[in-house]
Order: sequence, then structure tokens, then C-alpha cells
Amino acid sequence: MSDRAPVTVSDDREKSRFEAVDEAGVVAGFAAYRRHDDRVVFTHTEVDDAFEGRGVGSVLVRAALDAVREEGLRVVAECPFVKAYVERHPESVG
Repeated sequence: MSDRAPVTVSDDREKSRFEAVDEAGVVAGFAAYRRHDDRVVFTHTEVDDAFEGRGVGSVLVRAALDAVREEGLRVVAECPFVKAYVERHPESVG
């Protein structure tokens, strides 16, 4: 298996979180959020221990921020991981 885990990211609005799912359907990680009017507040990001160190968190957050930006909404990063990602990649929030 490669060092990088291939995942697909989708928005599970019922659970208020973006999920990164591997090829076997296992949830590798998630980024929880709250929607408020014109913004999405990211509150917590978690990657399963089995997927640590494979870039899942970065793929997850990048896809989540892309989705929020495409909706024309503003990102509020309360989650330290999302905040650090945005600081390293300011273009990710438009």
C-alpha cells in the first residue's frame, strides 16, 4: 500500500461534517462544522489513527474548503487544524 491513502471527500450535511472515505468505504477522517447564514464554522477535524501521516487531513480540509468556496460562503476556522491549513494556504479560502 502507498504511503498516501486515496480518499474521497463528501459533505454529509445530516451529520454536519465533511468525511474522507477510503476505497473500502471506511471513514478515514472528518471535519465537523456549523453552518450560519453566509459562513461555515469548522469546529473539529479528526483523522483515524490508522490513517495518520498519510495526508488524509490535508486532502480532507482542502476539499472541504473548496466546497465551501464554491458555494460562495465564508470560512471561519475555529478548529486548530483548519486554521493552520488556512494560514499555510491562504488561497484556499478565496
